[in-house]
Amino acid sequence: MTDWTEKYRPSTLAEVRGNNKARDALREWAETWDDHREAVIVHGSPGVGKTSAAHALANDMGWPTIELNASDQRTKDAIERYAGGAAMNQSLTGTGRQLVVLDEADNIHGNADRGGARAVTSLVKEANQPVVLIANEFYDMSQALRKACRTVEFRDVSARSIVPVLRDICRREDVEYESEALEAIAEANSGDLRGAVNDLQALAETTERLTREDVTTGARDRTEGIFDLLDAVFKEEDAEGALKFSYDVDETPDDAINWIEDNVPKDYAGAELADAYDALADADRWLGRVRATQNYSYWRYASDNMTAGVAAARAEPKGGWTRYGPPSYWSKLGRSRASRDKRDYVARHVAEVGGMSIATARREVLPYLAAMTHHCKNRELTVEMAAHYELEADHLAFVTGSGKDTNKVQSIVEDAVERREAAAVEHSGGAFEGARASTSEPEEREGDETNAGVDGAGEPDEADAEATDASDDATANDDQQSGLGDFF
Repeated sequence: MTDWTEKYRPSTLAEVRGNNKARDALREWAETWDDHREAVIVHGSPGVGKTSAAHALANDMGWPTIELNASDQRTKDAIERYAGGAAMNQSLTGTGRQLVVLDEADNIHGNADRGGARAVTSLVKEANQPVVLIANEFYDMSQALRKACRTVEFRDVSARSIVPVLRDICRREDVEYESEALEAIAEANSGDLRGAVNDLQALAETTERLTREDVTTGARDRTEGIFDLLDAVFKEEDAEGALKFSYDVDETPDDAINWIEDNVPKDYAGAELADAYDALADADRWLGRVRATQNYSYWRYASDNMTAGVAAARAEPKGGWTRYGPPSYWSKLGRSRASRDKRDYVARHVAEVGGMSIATARREVLPYLAAMTHHCKNRELTVEMAAHYELEADHLAFVTGSGKDTNKVQSIVEDAVERREAAAVEHSGGAFEGARASTSEPEEREGDETNAGVDGAGEPDEADAEATDASDDATANDDQQSGLGDFF
């Protein structure tokens, strides 16, 4: 059967329900686009008709539509290749306008998507065609992108506005119904018109006449969706059913795999558990490719393995109730958060000083620093490290494995501060000479008999020469003990 949400998608803005003010603002943006040439962000909760309104607008304006999904095209290169080309060129017909629709635009996050956010911001500023960005979470988008666009907010559709839509669909599909049934569907999906239409279709396929008793009361509880998914995968659905069930669960594959991995031993055992873990291993490999390439279209293969693959591994029927719990991985991350923050702080300073990536500093430099300064046993080297990377007490304690409140760590930090200040003066290029001269003794006149350290012939006296040699020997000895010449 045809998906009713697609079959009855609004073809004009006049058919968009429940957001009259937003609908009019979107039409005004399009009709005056040649005057302002700004992109528009259409944002609001899922299911309120944002994408449908964009396509309806294109029909009203007679514009061909180019639609892209930011979840699949997230990188700078992909956005410039697909969306950029469409926004900069002429329409598909060679004349006039075309509408570029970038769906899920709030799923692009700065450097994590290899410059995708900057590419979208540049695109909307330079586009020669009207651009609509669709977003669920407005403030998940960068401030620069929000400032570069107009904004139109689609609010949740009220139950009162949903009921006429359901009634019209029932009339067209010859579905008999009780008015109370449609009202119950609308109330359960208040705000989500698409969800209400989906529920209506699902119920209409199972009964000849839709009654109030056929409608499950109460709104959908999204917080329990993941537990329903675990039951579907481990006990209730076959491979195809488990995969389809996962489409309606509001969890990313990165989170879902942690839930499934931690809870599968509670229902599976023996060979079926081994097969389930094989499927999860395949899913994890696909997620690794996503992280390495930022190609989020691989998510579908990860979902196939972690849902259909695990369900297919079930060798015998499962029943009863199982106490599922959140992934232990999350609690481990929570307990180690403070340590990871300190690690990343030190790695960032090491990377800035050493001219390398943070990942390289964390992986290749920090272990050596920790080994060489363990418990501050080599004090001179520890002082130099703290000065070189400008480490505070808690970060120095993290690297060395010492307590940050110990006298040893505090004294090392104080020495490091003094060493940085001395180095700043030494490398100032004489910038502080005037200040030193103003606070020193008056300059001795040439030839004055009291000129200390210089004899009548203008040579340094023996005492100063011996002091200079002793100072040079001490400096050389310190460098030899610390090994800093080789390390830094």
